[in-house]
Formats: sequence, structure tokens, C-alpha cells
Amino acid sequence: MFVPATLLLLLCDLVLLSCANSTLPFLDDLAPFKVEFHSLNFRNVLHWRQHPGAPEDLQYVVQYKVYGEKQWSDAKLCQAIHDFQCDLSQETSDPREWYYARVQAVSFKGLSPWIISSRFHPRWDTTFSPPQIRLNLTEQGIVVHIRPPRSPLQGRKQNRIAVTKLQKLIFRIYLIHNGIDKQDTYETDGCSKKVLIKALSPKTAYCLQAVTVTPPFGRKSTRSPSTCITTA
Repeated sequence: MFVPATLLLLLCDLVLLSCANSTLPFLDDLAPFKVEFHSLNFRNVLHWRQHPGAPEDLQYVVQYKVYGEKQWSDAKLCQAIHDFQCDLSQETSDPREWYYARVQAVSFKGLSPWIISSRFHPRWDTTFSPPQIRLNLTEQGIVVHIRPPRSPLQGRKQNRIAVTKLQKLIFRIYLIHNGIDKQDTYETDGCSKKVLIKALSPKTAYCLQAVTVTPPFGRKSTRSPSTCITTA
């Protein structure tokens, strides 16, 4: 059976590190710091930093667990890595759970202690990007078609799951004329993907932007790029 060279090297590293772990001393100055989750649209990525002057052979191993469990599990794609981040979206895919992650630095000089992240809750701690919008001009007015952000998680048909399947969201539409927001804004919940804007002036250029709002926290995303259209 053919084994890719990159996989063979990784396996060799893991074997060597496993053998060395039983005899290597613990060294605090190897420990990563600022171990924390950054999450956007339920893409849950653990980040950490490395101390200046760290050994060139320094590698990291990552583990995670659900709050309340005793056993830690290996993050399979984040063993003996040189990166300073690990995507744990699949391992932390249940937005209702609390999670912890931890990182250990490994060198042939020694091991760091495990450094544990703060408790992480995907539904409470993730932030969202703005939705994409598409405009259609009708006799009634401007129809705004809203496409919610997508999570990295996949459904049965291998398509990425919309974040509205995992979190209740509101989409707010801003109508802009001559570079100034009109007083009225338009909102829809995540179940509705269209907004009709009526009572507009004829032969007038309007631009629209959208934001994602997270109830009940009231957190807002940045605004989407302007999409413009001219009425008939």
C-alpha cells in the first residue's frame, strides 16, 4: 500500500514524540499562551501564541472535551503540528454544548504543561458575517433576496448548513439614497429570505446593505457591501 510521504513523516514524528514523552522534562517556558477560541459562522478555531525564542523543532498537540466529561479526546488533524491554530468546528459541532480545548508544546528538549482554553459555547460565542443580498425590481418595489451565511458543517447532501439552522437570527436591511440612510429599516427573521421595499421614488438610484443581528444579545455584524439598483 502506498503511503504519502507527508503522512509517513507525520507518523514518524508521532512515534518519536510518544517515545520521548515518557522521559522528557516539563518546561514552563515552552508553554503556549493566549489559548482561546475564535468563532465566525460556527467555524470554531482554537488559536494560541508561541514564546519568542522557542525551539525550532517545537510542535503542538491539541485535545478537546465537552464540559462535564472527564476524558480528553485528541483533535485528529492537530497532532504534532507547527501551526498556531486548530480548526475544531467538527469536534465542537453541537451549538448547545460547552467545550474546552487544551494545547501542549512538544520538543526534544521537553514538554510544556497543558494550557486550557476558557469554556466555549458555540451558540453564545460565535459571531456572524453579514448575509449576501441580491436585488430584483418588480412593479411592487425592490425585492431583496437574502442568503444567510454558511457554517462549515455539512448536511446529508454534503452541502454547507446555513447558520440559521443552528441559531435564530434577524437580518436588517438598510436603504440608502444619495449616500444617506433612509429613516426606515427593514427586518426579517432567518425563516424568511425575502424583503419587499415599497413606496419608492421612480427613476431613483437606491443602494442597500444588510447586517446579521443575533437575538437576544443584539450583536450586529458588519454591513454587507452596497448593492444598488435604479427604479423604473
